[in-house]
Amino acid sequence: MSANRPFVLSIAGFDPTAGAGVLTDIKTFEQHRVYGFAITTANTIQTEDQFLSIQWTEIALVLDSIAVLFKSYPITAVKIGIVPSLAYLQELVLALKRLSPKTRIVWDTVLKSTTDYDFLNIENETVLIEIVKKVDLITPNYHEMLQLSPAETNAENTAKMLSEYCAVLLKGGHHPEEIGVDTLYTNKEITSFLPKKSSLSEKHGSGCVLSSAIASNLALGHDLITACSLAKDYIETYLQSNPTKLGYHHV
Repeated sequence: MSANRPFVLSIAGFDPTAGAGVLTDIKTFEQHRVYGFAITTANTIQTEDQFLSIQWTEIALVLDSIAVLFKSYPITAVKIGIVPSLAYLQELVLALKRLSPKTRIVWDTVLKSTTDYDFLNIENETVLIEIVKKVDLITPNYHEMLQLSPAETNAENTAKMLSEYCAVLLKGGHHPEEIGVDTLYTNKEITSFLPKKSSLSEKHGSGCVLSSAIASNLALGHDLITACSLAKDYIETYLQSNPTKLGYHHV
């Protein structure tokens, strides 16, 4: 067992480029000095520029792996990435809460890849709300926020609505007016995180890095606002690491 580092689990897809999914999550965990575990929800064939195919992991296999890990280790935080359906996600979240009610859960609401491959469609908003009631934070970008409530045409209004059930970090990378400004909505307050660095380059899987950085900081004992602020600093350093779509993680 890790004597000094909290345990953090990524439940997400496998990207062979390591730009997204569990591989980049593990890199992020290591840089934050937490001990990372990973369970794959899918295997993909892709590069940073194209998405070719995906094979989803049977939910039973994922649930069995979760059960084994939680029986063996005190996992402090979990980051969830791509899933094929709300029903699949709901089973994951219910299992996590049953096994460890105090474990913090961050759901990176990946609905579409950066290469426009659709992962998850929001077909039942009632089920969505039941799920978010059981997680600590969701991290949608501007376009994903609109998809989370198809009847709503304003991302900020959707964020406020969902923040009645869990915290919402509305990422600013795709915002039409305030590029790079991330906004955290809770049922108590709204906090904005302004960009501190310029000359940032688009990166494949940047949302994965941000959400796993937040999960890491929560596991280290930071409150949610501090965890999001520290993660903002980390992702900006990552985006500034080189001009390609595959970023470098730095100590």
